[in-house]
Amino acid sequence: MRPASRENLRAMVRGLLSEVPRKNLWQLAGYAGHPNPDRLQGFLAKAAWDADELRYRVRDYAVATLAEADAVRA
Repeated sequence: MRPASRENLRAMVRGLLSEVPRKNLWQLAGYAGHPNPDRLQGFLAKAAWDADELRYRVRDYAVATLAEADAVRA
């Protein structure tokens, strides 16, 4: 992932997890310090997303980070 894409993703996630009252691109861009949502809109429009790959990565991370010997297994 390019550094600019990583920075845009970080800004999006931080904004979504923040206390911003409305989660639209104008609000997220403002929270990230951007003058308008163009940068985030471009990022979302041009990024290639693979939902299955993301789900597997998040699952692997959660299992590796949170797993304990006495945890419930599905």
